[in-house]
Amino acid sequence: MLEIRRLRLLRELSIRGTIAEVSDALSYSPSSISQQLSLLEKETGVKLLRKVGRRLQLTPQAEVLVAHTDELLDSMERAEADLASTQQAVAGTVRLAVFQTAVLSLIPSVLRELRQDFPHLRVEMVQHEPETALHETWARDFDLVVAEQYPGHAAPHYATLDRKILAHDAIRLALPARDEAMPAEFHHVTAIEAAAGLPWVMEPRGAASRHWAEQACRMAGFEPDVRYETADLQAHVRLVESGNAVALLPDLVWAARKRELRIVDLPGAPQRTIFTSVRHSSTQHPGLVAVRNALHAQAATLPAPTGVDPGAVS
Repeated sequence: MLEIRRLRLLRELSIRGTIAEVSDALSYSPSSISQQLSLLEKETGVKLLRKVGRRLQLTPQAEVLVAHTDELLDSMERAEADLASTQQAVAGTVRLAVFQTAVLSLIPSVLRELRQDFPHLRVEMVQHEPETALHETWARDFDLVVAEQYPGHAAPHYATLDRKILAHDAIRLALPARDEAMPAEFHHVTAIEAAAGLPWVMEPRGAASRHWAEQACRMAGFEPDVRYETADLQAHVRLVESGNAVALLPDLVWAARKRELRIVDLPGAPQRTIFTSVRHSSTQHPGLVAVRNALHAQAATLPAPTGVDPGAVS
């Protein structure tokens, strides 16, 4: 009889690539992982791993076991969901991965509502970039992810994950407010083309939002002067509000704060898509259903931006 714990370690190795990464992910010692995989080889009577340089590669026989392990884990997850559905109280732990603007605009109210309505349900949240969060949800580190994708930049698809659209979020050009305290060089801008010679703040290279923003500028006929890089969109807002930069910002940023800058619509009215995703095998778990429903309900009631300055163009 094969032991599921050892099969899971083999699956983790197929995902992570090295025993050291499996050790970090599962908090097992590398020696313990190696020992358990050796025992699995003895149980199966076949070679499961081979060294390729400094890395371990799964043999075809190991890949067969990994595929069956996925099916076993899916079956176990469906069994857990069915069992939880027989209980009167919604309980257990839901591990949630979200990106920054969702943390600020959606999560506080959702968590408060869930604590009131489902006091036995524990929600654990980690802020992650969408691409990483989707991969980790597929790998079973998280149960539910709130992710985003920018126009023309599809987020990774995993066959075992489903998707439900949470919201469409408009993206606009953000500029300092028109007042005497702000540099005059920003005041004339009423279209993205006019921002060609201004300093920009964008997310670091590699982020889908950065690539999309650069392409938007190039489509407008110029290469942006990116002087400031940060993944923190609240820092983008402050740099714009203080008269230091311009930025392309999604409207969801304003759901958690007063807007004290000027916005300009972009050609084609681009939007990013925000969605939730869970594994197909866990979609019916009462705890996940409760959290997902609360997220979608909150997204439907997001307030319109407030505090638009008189010089806003929208």
